[in-house]
Amino acid sequence: MTYSRRVALALLLLGSSLATQPSARAADTVTIGTVGSASSNIWPVFIGQKKGFFAAENINLDVVYVQSSANLVQQLAAGSLDITMSTGLVDPIRAASQKAPVAIVRLELQAPPYALISKPSIKTIKDLKGKVISIGGPKDITKIYIERMLEPNGVKPGEFDTVFAGATAARASALQAGAVDATLVVPPYNFQAVAAGYNELGLTVDYAPELPFSGSIVNRTWAGNNKDLLRRMLAAHLKSVAWFYDPANRAEAVQILADVSKIKLEDCEKSYDFLIKGKFFESKGELSRTKLNAIVKAMQQLGDLPADFDTTTLVLPDIVKLTD
Repeated sequence: MTYSRRVALALLLLGSSLATQPSARAADTVTIGTVGSASSNIWPVFIGQKKGFFAAENINLDVVYVQSSANLVQQLAAGSLDITMSTGLVDPIRAASQKAPVAIVRLELQAPPYALISKPSIKTIKDLKGKVISIGGPKDITKIYIERMLEPNGVKPGEFDTVFAGATAARASALQAGAVDATLVVPPYNFQAVAAGYNELGLTVDYAPELPFSGSIVNRTWAGNNKDLLRRMLAAHLKSVAWFYDPANRAEAVQILADVSKIKLEDCEKSYDFLIKGKFFESKGELSRTKLNAIVKAMQQLGDLPADFDTTTLVLPDIVKLTD
């Protein structure tokens, strides 16, 4: 066999071999919705992307920012989103009670991380009587939080005015513009505000420690068609939370948030220490029946849910189990 024929035969065999090799499966894309902009609320998501935890599960995340929790749940129920991360629980619970195809698959922030920030002239919560406070919406979870904080300090519902802005960034902007007297914000906006001369009047967690703040919510139809993908998604996210809690990763975690959010590094550092100290991120991937019942009870007190509402209807039992 001549040299040229040997080369041709070798190339033919190589081509045949390559043709029979299985091609790498394309990554599964999951469309995630979250409120506002890049913030500490979804820190583990950014960690999972940066450290490759989602990629290791063959998942590509498409993160979509929506300006309010109510709109987020509407898009989820309509199928425009597959899952939402760190979503306030009131809107999805209310939607589920009205037969919207949504379910809770995990808690994220298991206690409210809000700080009540006011104009420099306002020194105490009592001083908010007759003032204007920005909250998320007329039936937003921030309404529950603000009433929990004000009533023990002598300010009853009806003794202050509220205006609505769905995302923390919008509420912080309203305070800075002088349009409102106080508002609830999450880290790092509270640290930024205090540094600028505003007052921190209190933390929501001190008034409502039993109320979970946010969770991961899925479209039921999508979840039913993608159970393996959803389990892989939750497993990767759980690894991200564990990585966040490792003190050896503090500096890198802070840098990850600073890079995606464009927030000052020192504010990200304060946010990390605050969230770590309060153990805000749920770290077991479990759904606490006690915590879900607490938020359901609070909503029932507001007249948002019937007295006989069944908490178990909020979950997908083949994906996640309720624990005590």
